[in-house]
Amino acid sequence: MHANRSASTAQAAKSGKNQVPRRAARVHSNSFDYSLDFKQIDFRQHPELYRVGRGEQGVLLVEPYKSEILPHWRFADEDKARLSSEKIFELFLNYLDNDDFVGADMARKFLQMGYTRARRYANHKGGKKYDGPVPDDKKGLSGAHGRDELPRTPEDPVKAAAARIFKAKWDEAKVHPRYLALKQQFEQQVQSGTFNGKA
Repeated sequence: MHANRSASTAQAAKSGKNQVPRRAARVHSNSFDYSLDFKQIDFRQHPELYRVGRGEQGVLLVEPYKSEILPHWRFADEDKARLSSEKIFELFLNYLDNDDFVGADMARKFLQMGYTRARRYANHKGGKKYDGPVPDDKKGLSGAHGRDELPRTPEDPVKAAAARIFKAKWDEAKVHPRYLALKQQFEQQVQSGTFNGKA
């Protein structure tokens, strides 16, 4: 269960199997690397390729975690937000129990995204925050990308309540002692370039 992943990755590279494209310059960076082939990478098998990045970066890219968490992600109203945030927090705790930092961080990102998306819908009717389409080269990345923010509408109390529910779970997740310990361990492994077992 705690096999040396660096050795197994090197062995796979020698055999030509399971090779994972990445830019060498980014190996020891904490920035989220959007150049990876996310359709081909299983981050449970290759946690060394994961980067925390900023905020919710990669939340809809990193597999198999996206497929495990996304079906539970709902924020339409208070009841859905409560059930959703509790289930995602349960997954968060399960990942921690399995020393799976990448899974825990992805669950944390989904909780954060529950908050930010619900707040967006609370502030902007229909959930559209910026004017105009996302530029093709910026799809999948968050941000205004040169677009103007649309005027805020009167706050939607249902979405605001959903946002508060997700915020409480997100706040709990990001300061969880086991999460912080695994995050520190993971970041040390990124800096050193060594991944021994699960981080």
